[in-house]
Amino acid sequence: MGASAVEPAESHLAERTRRRIAGRLMPFLFVLYIIAFLDRVNVSYAALDMTRDLGFSDRMLGKGAGIFFVGYFLLEIPGTLIVERWSARKWIARIMISWGILATWMGFIRGASEFYWLRFFLGAAEAGFFPGIIVYLSHWFRYEDRAKAVALFMSAIPVSNILGSPISGLILSVHWFGLAGWRWVFILEGIPAVIFGFITLFYLTDWPREAKWLPEDERRWITEELERERAAKRKARPLSIPQAMRQPEVVRLVLAYFLVVTGYYGFTLWLPTLVKRLSGLPNLLVTLVVMVPYLAGLAGMLAVGWHSDRTGERRWHCAVPMFAGGAALALGTLASNSVPLSVVFFSIVAAGALAYLPAFWALPTAFLTESGAAAAIGLINSFGNLGGFVGPYAVGYLRTATGSFAGGMLALAVSMVLGSFVVLSIRHSPHEKTA
Repeated sequence: MGASAVEPAESHLAERTRRRIAGRLMPFLFVLYIIAFLDRVNVSYAALDMTRDLGFSDRMLGKGAGIFFVGYFLLEIPGTLIVERWSARKWIARIMISWGILATWMGFIRGASEFYWLRFFLGAAEAGFFPGIIVYLSHWFRYEDRAKAVALFMSAIPVSNILGSPISGLILSVHWFGLAGWRWVFILEGIPAVIFGFITLFYLTDWPREAKWLPEDERRWITEELERERAAKRKARPLSIPQAMRQPEVVRLVLAYFLVVTGYYGFTLWLPTLVKRLSGLPNLLVTLVVMVPYLAGLAGMLAVGWHSDRTGERRWHCAVPMFAGGAALALGTLASNSVPLSVVFFSIVAAGALAYLPAFWALPTAFLTESGAAAAIGLINSFGNLGGFVGPYAVGYLRTATGSFAGGMLALAVSMVLGSFVVLSIRHSPHEKTA
């Protein structure tokens, strides 16, 4: 009788602790990522008018959009280790303030060289934000809860486009103080990052043991649970940072992420331009159409994250959406004469290119712990995000060379499909249930 009474009490403690942590952290982190991602991709909306005003070719736009990820690559791993070893709160605040200033400065560019350099430095300023948050979530959520937490956080990607599309479309129509609307897109969407950077310093807490907003029993429970998880992984696989980064599973995750990111950013950064040239609609209507695929992406991400945690399976929850997104992109390219049909296929692409993310980012922390996990996450994100340069640039280059988007889109589709097969080559993690 005593044991049965303890078990419901323990279950109740676990439930209210998880609920309190999620309620405190997830809405705030969600807002931060909306701001971050919108500052990363708003160039795709500004480009509807910016390319004409500045005389940019498709190749120049693709290069400038993608060069963000070169700067991002250089500081990614150090930034992730800082989150693990120093302070997530202070480092995330630094990132947001510096990228907000640079994002606002984008509104005053006059030519291609300024565009390239500012995009490069914007990437360098933001480096460490996303993988830092993934590491930060591992400080607060157990493995079995992590994919849902990542899904909630990363749902900010489609939401940033769902909200950012009409907002950017409205801003494009203004002409204040002699500045074109596309300049105001950068200026107005960069300011919130600075404001929330300062708020972050006071709001976030680095570790559960420091959380005065948690009752003592909840603070003790989550601290002990996470320490038990870390101890089990250290016992099973005690790896140094260099060893962790050389693990075959980590190398495969780097390759898979590179392939799918190439497809996703090549698609998302050209999507408004594709819809504009396909439909001939005015800018505001283009941005409203672009919302539709991201609504599908939001639904797919939340559903896959929930189901992956429920089943404990990760690899197939990554591979199937990647494959579906790549296949839909190929079919959508072939159906490019029909606007409604293209939007249907683009919605499947967005769903597939986003739905895999929660399960994918639960994989590194299934194999590794502490600094090893942080370094691996930084490695995966930094090298993988070089696909964010390759995808947009390849599409712009092939569009300029051939006069068509078809070749570039098919290349992105192949990349995503290959990524799905690489994920399936990863062996089962110690935590993972087979499908």
